[in-house]
Amino acid sequence: MGVFAAIGVILPFPYYYWLWTKPQSWVNLCGKERDPCKVMAYVSHFLKLLQFISLYSVSSFSLPPPLYFWPLFGFGQFLNFRVYQLLGESGTYYGVRFGKDIPWVTEFPLGVIKDPQYVGSILSLLACLSWVPFQYILLWSLGYAFMIHVESKKDLATRAKLLS
Repeated sequence: MGVFAAIGVILPFPYYYWLWTKPQSWVNLCGKERDPCKVMAYVSHFLKLLQFISLYSVSSFSLPPPLYFWPLFGFGQFLNFRVYQLLGESGTYYGVRFGKDIPWVTEFPLGVIKDPQYVGSILSLLACLSWVPFQYILLWSLGYAFMIHVESKKDLATRAKLLS
């Protein structure tokens, strides 16, 4: 396993862990002028780009993709986009941890699939198994499993208070 590719794949997870467990430090760092969810989204998109570059560096592409690619990738991305559509930026990027009031949503897939955004991401990764070595898909999926575990602990006492 390439060390740099592996680091690139797991890079976002310590960041997500920090924000989930120490949200007030992120709110303070963002200050009064910046929305902590929006800043988190920008940083997350940059880290996602580094993840994709890392995977690309160890991938070997061939066309056409295997038949299992389209249903796995399509459904996985549907779940991701649907969650974002229902929760918006603040709901997706830890708004509830940063002291925002986020309405509870139970529409599909949120009311049906536990952690649908992570499930969708893992399905999308599995779709790429014919191109990306298994150990990188496993490492990335373990990162999501770790965050599912971390985010299952919703300690209200550690919620941040927005700066006013």
